[in-house]
Formats: sequence, C-alpha cells, structure tokens
Amino acid sequence: MPEFDVDLFVIGAGSGGVRAARIAAGYGARVMVAEEWRIGGTCVLRGCVPKKLYAYASRFQDDFEDAAGFGWKVAPPTFDWPTLVANKEREITRLSGLYTSAVTKAGGAIIEERAEIAGPHTVRLASGRTIEARHILVATGARPVLEPAIPGLEHAITSDEIFDLEKLPRRLLVVGGGYIAVEFASVFTRLGVEVHEAMRGVNILRGFDEEMREGCRDSLAAAGVKFAFGTLPIRIEKTPEGLEVAMSDGRRLNVDQVLIATGRKPHTAGLGLEEAGVGLDALGAVEVDEVSTTRIPSIHAVGDCTNRVNLTPVAVREGHALADTLFGGKRVVVDHADVPSAVFTTPEIGTVGLSEGTARDLFAVVDIYRASFRPMKATLSGRQERTIMKLVVDGLSDRVLGVHILGHDAGELAQVLAIAVKMKATKADFDATMALHPTAAEELVTMRTRTARYERSTI
Repeated sequence: MPEFDVDLFVIGAGSGGVRAARIAAGYGARVMVAEEWRIGGTCVLRGCVPKKLYAYASRFQDDFEDAAGFGWKVAPPTFDWPTLVANKEREITRLSGLYTSAVTKAGGAIIEERAEIAGPHTVRLASGRTIEARHILVATGARPVLEPAIPGLEHAITSDEIFDLEKLPRRLLVVGGGYIAVEFASVFTRLGVEVHEAMRGVNILRGFDEEMREGCRDSLAAAGVKFAFGTLPIRIEKTPEGLEVAMSDGRRLNVDQVLIATGRKPHTAGLGLEEAGVGLDALGAVEVDEVSTTRIPSIHAVGDCTNRVNLTPVAVREGHALADTLFGGKRVVVDHADVPSAVFTTPEIGTVGLSEGTARDLFAVVDIYRASFRPMKATLSGRQERTIMKLVVDGLSDRVLGVHILGHDAGELAQVLAIAVKMKATKADFDATMALHPTAAEELVTMRTRTARYERSTI
C-alpha cells in the first residue's frame, strides 16, 4: 500500500468542503483543506449571507412607511451605503473565522493557496509543493458568467463585486431573470436606486411555479423595477456621466452600473480534472455518482461544481454524506428530491416540491388549492400587496406534491413545510391540522375549496 500524506485533501473551503473536512477529521482522518481566496466560499462571502443582509436592509424602507398606519411618527429616514458595506464585511469576516476554526478544532489543517490535481492521489499547490492524498475532494463551487459577450462588457460587474461598490449607484441595469437577478433588483430598488431589469425571456424566474413568477414580477414592478422582456444589451460604452447601454430593442439606457446576473458555471477550469481522468459535462460540471465519487475512485466532488442542486444546504449535506461514506463505515446517499428553496425578493418566494406545471406532466390527476389575500399588516399600513399560497396535490392519492408561497417570511414557511412534503403528507393531513389564528400560515390548513383539477388523457 502506498503511503499518503493525508487521508482527505479538500480543494475549496466553502460550505460543502468545510463540512466534509470537519466530519472526516472527526472520524480520525488526516485532513487538509486548500483555499485560494478567503475561507467561507460563495455562501458566506458573495452569496447567501451578504445577500440576505442586504435584503433586510432594503426592507426597512417599507417598515418606515408602514409605521405611520400604526400610529408611529418617524422622521424622514436616510440611508448610508458605506455603513451597510462595512457592517456586512465585519459579519462575513466573523463567519470566515468560524469556518477556519471548525476545521482546525476538528484536527484538520488549512492551506491558503491554490491547489490543482496532478494525479489520482496527487495535489500540487501554487507554491510547488505536492501532497499525496488517499482521497481528493473537489468543492470549488461555481462562478458568475459574464454573458452575453458584447463590446464594453469589461465595464459591467457581477454578483461578486456588487456587494462592495464604493458608492450606491443612482441607476442600475440588471441583466438576467433568474433568482440572483431579481433579488438584487428587489434590494436596490428599495434602497432608492432606479432599477432596470432586462432579460432574454418573457418572464422572470424560469423553472418556478407560474403563479409565483407572475406574482413576484408584479410586486417588483409595483416597487419600481422597470422590466424589459425579450431584450438584452448589445453594447456598453463608458461616458463622463456613467455608462450608456445600447439595447437590442433600439433603446439606449444611461446608468451608473450594469450588473450581469445571467447565471453561474462550475468553477472547475484549470484544476487538472480532465488530465486526471475525471469526467466533466458540457458546462464543466464534475460528473459524479450517487455517493459523489467520480469515475476515478479516489477523486470526489460535492456542491455547485457538480451542478446537481446548487444550494448551500445541499452542498453541506453532500459533504457530510461523503465523509460518512469514506471514513464513517456507512454508505450514505443524499436524496435530492423535495429540496426547499427561497427567492429573497420583497415579498419572498418560498417553495418546496413540484410546481403545477411539472406535476401536471408527471401525474394523471392534479388538484390545485389556492389562496390570495391581503396580509393583516397591510390593512393598517395601506400597502397594496397580496400574499399568494398554493398547494399542488396528487388527485388520486391526495398526497401534497408541492407548496408555493409568495409573501413575507415565505422562506421560513417553506423550510417547515418541507418536512410535511418529505413525509408525504396528504391534503387531508393539512386539513386535519388546527389553524393558528391570526397568521398568514393558517391559510395553508384552511384551504378547502379546490380551485382547479387537471386530468391527463391516458390515450
């Protein structure tokens, strides 16, 4: 048997990699983690955490306005962008330190330099040092895509840079219609920025339930986002006043920043994966089996670099399962079905399970239960907003296939409802649950009237 320097070498110190390292070290494995930038990965440094903090910041505008309806007199508020940026930086620095200590306290080591694969068991560091590892884990995540490739694209920014702008832009063009694009459009319009959002498609949030897409779009438009569907920039020019953007529909927009949020791709280029015999798909995602192992038995991958379900909790679960499988004496397979997700716009979308469209494609009979109402808080604040809740049910077995919510704290509700969906709860189970009044969530257990039934022809 060859002698190895470590039992597990992890490339990438994000959520998935750090969890795998910590659990493996807990089993007694010798572990090293290499990170070329900052410890913490996309979620902590450039994604979930700062994005949610900025979403909270943006919602105070509504809170100040709503307070008047409840008897409060609030002096005209002012917002200071540098304060938000500085406080965000302090928080992610704290979390980065926790990630580091999670590995080191478990007995692992962290190396802050780039690592590449030089063979089935060999890792080469940027310093030239090579390390022999019994197992290698790739957990490098994904990176923003700068597309479409147009003249002047170098003047645009991605979601990696937008958190740390020196000044709050007065005018912002967001390119893209996915959840990253709409989240930033929602944040910045509530911070007082004139926001334009352009995309190739005819609506936002492709892949989400249609009613959630429409409701979110209408809410963002009411908040001030100016949508341009079926339209993309074709040229960006720098001017003394900012940026002039030529659009494919013939318009010209004058803005201060252009945010490209057209998607992310696995961050796998230049890691030596193909040379080591690891399979990559057309996007560059690492091809793995159900236990996150590549076709090279000693090389594994978890998280966004595999392009399975690109969410932080999924990467964490995959990393934990891999460590259990390799060093815990048990084969653990992650179930990627019924994963809850949220879009942190204002209002939020929280969702778990199948959309109506997908359910109708897969099941013979689909029942839809829907509630749309003005939330209680809005009755005194005067805000013209609506909450939408939707249950997608298998019409034959009565099983709840999907739950979709547009409204305040929808993400929190989706997390709890995911338990019921995962347990294969039925509509009768929902109906048998006592309502908690007065809450918005009580609608989920008081919807008795079926709003639609779809029966698929078997001919």
